[in-house]
Amino acid sequence: MFELSKDHEDFRRLVRDFAEAEIAPHVEEWDRTSHFPADLVPKMGELGLFGLEAPEEFGGAGMGHEGFSYLCVAIEELGRVDQAMGITLEAGVGLGINPIQTYGSQEQKERWLPDLVQGKALAGFGLTEPEAGSDAGATRTRAVLEGGEWVVNGAKSFITNSGTDITSVVTVTARTGELADGRPEISAIILPNGTPGFTVEPPYRKLGWHISDTHGLTFEGARVPEANLLGERGHGFKQFLKTLDDGRIAIAALAVGCLQRMLEETTRYSQERLAFGRPIATYQGVSFQVADIAVMTEAARALVYKAAWLREQQAAGRRSVAEVKQAAAIAKLYATESAVTATRMATQVFGGNGFMEEYPVARFYRDAKILEIGEGTSEVQRMLIARGLGLPAA
Repeated sequence: MFELSKDHEDFRRLVRDFAEAEIAPHVEEWDRTSHFPADLVPKMGELGLFGLEAPEEFGGAGMGHEGFSYLCVAIEELGRVDQAMGITLEAGVGLGINPIQTYGSQEQKERWLPDLVQGKALAGFGLTEPEAGSDAGATRTRAVLEGGEWVVNGAKSFITNSGTDITSVVTVTARTGELADGRPEISAIILPNGTPGFTVEPPYRKLGWHISDTHGLTFEGARVPEANLLGERGHGFKQFLKTLDDGRIAIAALAVGCLQRMLEETTRYSQERLAFGRPIATYQGVSFQVADIAVMTEAARALVYKAAWLREQQAAGRRSVAEVKQAAAIAKLYATESAVTATRMATQVFGGNGFMEEYPVARFYRDAKILEIGEGTSEVQRMLIARGLGLPAA
């Protein structure tokens, strides 16, 4: 079934050692200064984290669909130390590499994948817009063919990995026409960074994920060759929805990393902190909260790796797309809402210290909230789950 193998656990230790050595000593300063450590990305590439599913011809591990559960392990372990670095990997692979690897032409793959897979570059995924969040099909960005070039006009919001010093390309959805029934024809187009008319806006001031790179993007007459169409014309929205199914499982894995860290922090602190002459762990009001975090961690991890296993099985033709969509939505909903609850509980266990930035629970508390929003809100997940049960949810 979906129990992780010894190879998975050996890989977990490898990533954990990397995160403890390369991220943990610096994370407080990076978070305080909103510094994105671009020099860390190639090191993650050398460890093979960006290329687990990528073919060997592009510098990947060649694991194919079987690499997805390993990717979830890596995201979980990075997220245990810092959620922002976990999302850097998740977005770099799931939203940057995967659309090009899955839908790109051979020429597009040869141009972009080698550097992305090796961590020498990052790619972004432009779906959300100022007026199109959960209703992603309402995109207003437009692309018109003129003289063998796509001319793109519009804007995107909250795009991860889009403005780093090593960002090479962003794939965006745009209206490229109108279907017979009046609905917009939405296609995906590859825009290299530095394209005239393509502007990366200043970084957002965010509640959490301070280390992660996040920008708005604007396009004013940005021109790229017709060959920069990714996949089939008019299939961009479908392509991105499929990409989001994988992303929901990966975000849930990031939430498991948060949960695991909160379990470790509250267990340790409750045994060390004294109140009324004894450790606070001896009081049920504290120990029961730690026990609840343990339950949420175990349950979330089981849901995540079941969904990852189903995704791998579906890619091999042994499970249905519908099963994966349902499992992804369930894992995403439960794990992310549990992470938000666990960080609140951990902050309470820490008391006044939990409100102080020198304690990591404060950072995880800030970072957790976006998990319920990104890659599909909790409300969207409930809608998808209800539809999967045959309910007429809208």
